[in-house]
Amino acid sequence: MSTLEEHIDVGVPIDTAWDGLHRLENYPHFVAGVHGAYTEAGGRARLDVEAGGQTRQFAAEVSDRGDERVMEWRTTSAPELTGSFSLQPIDRNHTRVQARLEYDPDTVRETFGGPRGFAQANVIERLVRSDLEQFKEYAESEYVER
Repeated sequence: MSTLEEHIDVGVPIDTAWDGLHRLENYPHFVAGVHGAYTEAGGRARLDVEAGGQTRQFAAEVSDRGDERVMEWRTTSAPELTGSFSLQPIDRNHTRVQARLEYDPDTVRETFGGPRGFAQANVIERLVRSDLEQFKEYAESEYVER
């Protein structure tokens, strides 16, 4: 398994960032390839993702450690992925969002396509970084509109 950790500082209070990460229906606004995201009963979620030129559906279990501001998730079907979002307050109006992703590079390549080895790790790192940048823009624009 490979592990990737990235973080970004967002210009919103921690409660706003936390709420933004929990509105799965808004994931298509900031997660590349996600065309639909749905909350289901029992801490389950479903995402419609376009990858490798195909639309695929992924199911996941989502759990919170709200007192710690950590949201964890894991896929319940192939490919096996686990991850988390951890939030830390910087000050009253700024939050650090850390994303952690654990994945098997070969399984990800087989599922989504793409290069092998180091080149694939760079692609995944860029995607996660881009998703965090998009979340920052989304959360900050939503916060200003309130």
